[in-house]
Order: sequence, then structure tokens, then C-alpha cells
Amino acid sequence: MDLSTQKEMAADVLDCGKNKVWIDPDMQDEVEDAITKADIRRLVQRGIIEKKKSNGQSRGRARKNKKQKDKGRRKGHGKRKGSRKKQKEKWISRIRAQRKFLKDLRNEGKIDRSTYRSLYRKSKGGRFDSKKQLKNFINKEGLLKEGEDFE
Repeated sequence: MDLSTQKEMAADVLDCGKNKVWIDPDMQDEVEDAITKADIRRLVQRGIIEKKKSNGQSRGRARKNKKQKDKGRRKGHGKRKGSRKKQKEKWISRIRAQRKFLKDLRNEGKIDRSTYRSLYRKSKGGRFDSKKQLKNFINKEGLLKEGEDFE
């Protein structure tokens, strides 16, 4: 039984590809008799011809990759976009913000000199991606002097 013409018409009616058209295997005789698009529309209404669901795009791999990036992986030479100059400018603005923040904390007496030095070296080593991350680290480790708080 060749239903290729009916499948083509159904694809046109359902506005999809031929591979997405499902024809009820028990009702193939009825589908074979359909010769016009109107016949096909009636069969669609009765549920004998249907449009298959399209496959969704899985986010599983994306989630896995994000988890790795959060750990600092997948940042090698092949993944970098933009020139070295752009990357350096980004680094400079980040490190300046962190150093200014540390200097302010030290000058206000919220951290002592040794803590300042240790955090300064960590910043220089790329331990913190942002000022916010540096703040979170200070809070988590309890490095502020007793009774002190940010802003």
C-alpha cells in the first residue's frame, strides 16, 4: 500500500515535513481512499492522521559544561574570544577594582596588614574573578576584624 501522496498532502495540511506525519496503521485503507486535501483534513480531525511531536533540544550537555566552567575548566587557548589586548584590559579593570577595595579595607582598619598581603597575593594569582567573589571569600573566611562590616 503506497501512501506517499497522502503523506505529502498531510504534510502540506499539517505544515510540517513528511517524516513528521503519522498515519494510524489500522486505518490505512481509509487513508488510501483519501484523494483530496479536504479528505486529508477530515482524517486529521478524526485523529487518523497526526503530526508527530518534534524533539526538544537537551540541555544536559550544556549543564555539564557550565558545571565544569564554574570549576574553572574549559578556559584554554581554543576557547578564548577576542585579542590578547582585550583580555588584558579586562584583567586590568578587574584587578584594579580588587586592589582598590583591599586598600580601602586596610586604610579603614577593617583588615590587618598580613591579611591584606595574603588577599593581595591571592588576587594577583587570579583566585578571584571579581570584587564580589573577593567579598564573599572575606565573609566566608571571617577575615574582617571583630565588629567590622562592609559599607
